[in-house]
Amino acid sequence: MLVEDETTLAETLRYNLEREGYSVIIAADGMQGLDQARRAQPDLIVLDIMLPLLDGFSVCRIIRQESDVPIMMLTARQDEVDRIAGLELGADDYISKPFSLGEFLARVRAIMRRSDRQPRAGAREVLEAGTLRIDTSSRRAWCEGNEITLPHKEFDLLTCLVRNRGIALSRDLLLERVWGIDFIGDSRTVDVHIRWLREKIEPDPARPRSIQTVRGIGYRFEVPELL
Repeated sequence: MLVEDETTLAETLRYNLEREGYSVIIAADGMQGLDQARRAQPDLIVLDIMLPLLDGFSVCRIIRQESDVPIMMLTARQDEVDRIAGLELGADDYISKPFSLGEFLARVRAIMRRSDRQPRAGAREVLEAGTLRIDTSSRRAWCEGNEITLPHKEFDLLTCLVRNRGIALSRDLLLERVWGIDFIGDSRTVDVHIRWLREKIEPDPARPRSIQTVRGIGYRFEVPELL
């Protein structure tokens, strides 16, 4: 789905996406985009920031509360603060106008490949680390006996950290293992998702005991009882 109020750009992108084999829906303002997202359940949303009625940041925030659908932010604004804001709201990628059609299509293909990955079939795996319990088969997690709701990437990130407990993992390594080697983005994506995880599993997110920052490298998971 394209949420874009510039008709010429929207139609150009639709034409080229359909040539790639995608089915495309267009929404011309934020309210229509939100309604279409709920009705059509698209596999990817390309979302402009500067939209009539409801801006792209607001649309992204609302959709992310309801769905894990991949979102690519599309904007003419170049400020880094806008990029960071989009990522913190849950966007999966961000591209600034003007952009080449080749780059746009490459980013779409990369996101679609990542979102098509499914959990591998196999033996049931349950990870336990202190008060944390993760069932990778059912993709459910509990902390202190209470089930916690984790979107797709947060679940994969936490699982990766717990499987490698006691080992410092770099941001680049986490990006590759969780988002894929073809991910087009930067390490801020990891930092944002780590912050969200800490809010869900740490008694005091400001003083994390389980997900520890390793200065200059990345993050390490430790079982609090062993600290």
